Amino acid sequence: MAALLSSKSVLTRGKDEVYVAAVPLRATKGLGQLFMSTAYSLNIWDLQHFMVIIKPNSPSPNSKPVVFGFQPKDPENIYTALAVISGRATPGVVLVKQLTKLPKSRCWFVGSSSLHSVNLATKFSDRWDMDLRVGYHDCRDYAEGLVELLTGEKHVLERLRTSNVEGFRWKTK
Repeated sequence: MAALLSSKSVLTRGKDEVYVAAVPLRATKGLGQLFMSTAYSLNIWDLQHFMVIIKPNSPSPNSKPVVFGFQPKDPENIYTALAVISGRATPGVVLVKQLTKLPKSRCWFVGSSSLHSVNLATKFSDRWDMDLRVGYHDCRDYAEGLVELLTGEKHVLERLRTSNVEGFRWKTK
């Protein structure tokens, strides 16, 4: 876990870089979105959506970071909000998106992985249970599981939380 505890960590040559990023939770339009946006701005850790970003180590110019995130299928639906508030399961989905570059804030380098990490992450996502239940089986569990598979590191989110790194992005070359 040295990568999380030292900003002077050295990336492993020839391996893919693995990051964890946080973004505001999506919610129903209006007050729900305003509340989530405010919570994110105030850096309330438990009210953020966590994702894993893999930056492939490839000589190809088309090799761009890929983000993997588990979230409700319809996060802006009022019935989804009611299910989340009541603690019931709601249908989830793993979203995969190619990025043009890494986020500038709330993005933390957490380790290196073997080549073909995107393929490993895709297989992991294909086997992931899509019943989302906040606090029991949500974006945090997904991020923790995927990071552990890719880097071998456990409890990365808790370590980030307790090391006062909110808003700080580790990236050392």
